[in-house]
Amino acid sequence: MLVEMTVNGHLRRVDVQPDETLLSVLRDRLQLRGSKDGCSEGECGACTVLLDGQPIDSCIYPAAAAAGREVRTVEGLAPSAGELSPLQQAFIDSGAVQCGFCTPGFLMTLTALLAENPNPTSAQVREAISGNICRCTGYQDIVRAVSRIAGGAR
Repeated sequence: MLVEMTVNGHLRRVDVQPDETLLSVLRDRLQLRGSKDGCSEGECGACTVLLDGQPIDSCIYPAAAAAGREVRTVEGLAPSAGELSPLQQAFIDSGAVQCGFCTPGFLMTLTALLAENPNPTSAQVREAISGNICRCTGYQDIVRAVSRIAGGAR
């Protein structure tokens, strides 16, 4: 079936199979490989993208269900080529990136949080990222990155 969706601000038309996930369309068809397949079960958050501004697990989300909707991936965070979003820069400045596998999912989850709540507490940040798993950072540097741009997460 032909599906039209807006991906990172661009209208895209993709012929998808009924059982195809949004993640596979993004990675394999549209060559947007920032989102990762960590578990294929919607448990780790590595595949998180924004659908109409809300974080979803794209590894279990049917691609056909994205028809007519707006999808934003980590590739769509930067304001322009060669730049980083403030959150991406804060991750670098805070040492919140180690192996990097989970980073796109955290960035997307936290982008949604900051759009809804520009000054979250540390507890709110931790709650928001509870669906994202990282085996390297211990999460504190991720929380610190948000506080750098959020006016001091408490």
